[in-house]
Amino acid sequence: MNQLQLFLPCAAGVEDYLAPEVLRITGLPPGCITKQRGGVAVRTGFAHAMRLNLYSRLAQRVLVLLSYTEYRSEQDLYRAASEVAWERWFTPRESIKVEITAQHSPLTSLNFAALKIKDAVCDRFRSVAGGVRPDVNTQWPDVRLYAHLTTDSCSLYIDTSGEPLFKRGWREDKGDAPLKETLAAAMIAASGWLDGEGDLQPLYAPCCGSGTILIEAAQMACNLPAGGLRRFAFEKYAPFRKTDWDAIKQEAADEVAMPDAGQKPIIFGSDVAHRMVDFAQRNAERAGVAGVIEFRGGDALQRMPPIQVGEGGGVLLLNPPYGERIEVAGVAAAGRSGREDAHKNQAKSASSPYKISTNSYEDDSEVGDEPTHSAGLSSATPQQGRFGARELPQTEGAGEFFNQLASHWKKNYAGWTAWVLTPDLKLPGKMRLKEARRVPMWNGPIECRLFRFDMVKGSAREYRN
Repeated sequence: MNQLQLFLPCAAGVEDYLAPEVLRITGLPPGCITKQRGGVAVRTGFAHAMRLNLYSRLAQRVLVLLSYTEYRSEQDLYRAASEVAWERWFTPRESIKVEITAQHSPLTSLNFAALKIKDAVCDRFRSVAGGVRPDVNTQWPDVRLYAHLTTDSCSLYIDTSGEPLFKRGWREDKGDAPLKETLAAAMIAASGWLDGEGDLQPLYAPCCGSGTILIEAAQMACNLPAGGLRRFAFEKYAPFRKTDWDAIKQEAADEVAMPDAGQKPIIFGSDVAHRMVDFAQRNAERAGVAGVIEFRGGDALQRMPPIQVGEGGGVLLLNPPYGERIEVAGVAAAGRSGREDAHKNQAKSASSPYKISTNSYEDDSEVGDEPTHSAGLSSATPQQGRFGARELPQTEGAGEFFNQLASHWKKNYAGWTAWVLTPDLKLPGKMRLKEARRVPMWNGPIECRLFRFDMVKGSAREYRN
């Protein structure tokens, strides 16, 4: 298990940040990883697979590639799956789920293809385990097996994560459509807030919702591992050694650096919906960072800087609600169900070697550009949107809100840097600001941009046609 080919899928646009994260976690040289569209491949061992599950904030899963073959028919898929030594990974006592996605596959039924792969796995166990085969469990399987088909190739993976990695284990209170933890971490990585060796700048989220961005930032600052509160699928696999895992977790615990008692926070959040502020506070307590973040209520159009800073300024991070119309009255009107009311469309990645996607809202499902099919039961419900289609957000009516927000920031947040994640590519014009940077980033099926605005008083940064 020292030479595994791992693939870590991520949201499209996050690959540039996932690659260095993988290098930091594993300590491997750059030549060991390959950045691909929708993820990062790395050749390493099982111990690093465990570490990546524990530490990665940007990956959706940690998959192990077990087979890559050409195919023409379902029988070719059966043969490929039959040749994989599944018994090296798990026993017939573990339940399985087979999911399949495809990119221009010539097969007429992906559901039938998934059933053939499932049959191959079960038949192999019958032959090597005295006639005993694993059961199928499509809800809470012990082992998740993934197959991805192209026009002529089949890749078979075993998942070491279990539930998707954005499920950190601390978010129990949430709005209707909270930002995924992995995407929140990507926003922080893109902002460069943690870069450098000096003191951290103040960080403020004026529409904090259930606190996802702030809690991710606080855990990063305190060196808390992303998966420290959850379990992983690899803990049930044959290569797993508890002593090795305990040593990795102890190393993570030893690296935690909480602020001194009485130290004033530099991470702040506010929201016009006081219910969401309560949710954020409770989530922060479960995440172990309640004492690191200061939460308050208040409208984003009225809140003054939470802390006075010098010329270095601070960092503003904003993921405004864009699944509903934003009214001039502030985020209150847009957050009728509590803020973070983003889109509710099923998610899919843009284009990746393995089509595992980032959902834009809390959901157990994982789908690709085409419907995912599970072996053992009927096919999964087809997701909204056709293959390759882009979900289009509703952003009309938001211009006045953003115009007022920009005026408020220019007047009161001079020296700060604002990062705004939005699907509205015309946002700089609506804010009458010239962006310093724009980072492509996908929120599920919605193509977004993370805009950077450097706040300068007056008209120095006003938008010009």
